[in-house]
Amino acid sequence: MSYLGVFLTFARNSLIRDMTFRANFIIELISSMSWMAMNLGFYTLVYRYTQNIAGWDKYEFFVFIATTMFVNSLVQAFFMPNAEELSEMVRTGGLDFALLKPIDTQFLVSLQRVNWSSLGNFLVALMLLAYAVPRIEGYQFSLAAAVLYPLYIVAGVLILYSVMITLAATSIWLGRNQSLYDFWFYITNFSRYPMEIYDGPFGKPLQWAFTFIIPILVVINVPAGIMAKPILADNPYGPWLAVFAVLATIAALAFSRWVFQKALGSYRSASS
Repeated sequence: MSYLGVFLTFARNSLIRDMTFRANFIIELISSMSWMAMNLGFYTLVYRYTQNIAGWDKYEFFVFIATTMFVNSLVQAFFMPNAEELSEMVRTGGLDFALLKPIDTQFLVSLQRVNWSSLGNFLVALMLLAYAVPRIEGYQFSLAAAVLYPLYIVAGVLILYSVMITLAATSIWLGRNQSLYDFWFYITNFSRYPMEIYDGPFGKPLQWAFTFIIPILVVINVPAGIMAKPILADNPYGPWLAVFAVLATIAALAFSRWVFQKALGSYRSASS
């Protein structure tokens, strides 16, 4: 409960800081939501000329987009601002003060800032999901899907956080160099599309690697499949992919924790 209290304090302080510059907050909110609206408009235009994309019809794909918005908005709000600051903390010696605090260092450097404007896309995703789901052909309400969907959203967020903090922790070894952390943006691009598009002799190895080695493809595909399709019926991996997503989340968190702790063990104070 003390950690929850610390996080709520971080969130409140971040909100106060954002409200100090309200115009900037509103501009960031509008620009973020406008960008997602343009993406949605693009896919709406595409579906005027095709019935489905990689086996996903229009409203199923809208569920996929809404799921992407849910996951990305949470990652961008709670974790991305902090991961971007880690290399600067190493360079300026701010990590020295974090290590002296009587709290877990990874918790502190991961959640000390909240970007509230990024949560605007979360509200857009709620509206899009409410619009798309009832329009899916043959859709029937499932209590299991309603329960599992938010749980797998959280699992997807944790997988992306694990990849992010693993790459960000390398800045402890590399100093201010963020080359490996920047690679996170290229890796996560694979999660924005249905895994069915990775077909053929070149696509299948990518699909396998980003499902079972770096589990990026399960981040969006599993929750979107649970909500838009009955128990991932149209997915070649079937319900086993949902089971694997749970195991992948646990493994990703454990691995990122191990890397972060190893990086801290190699840290030398900026003043030394």
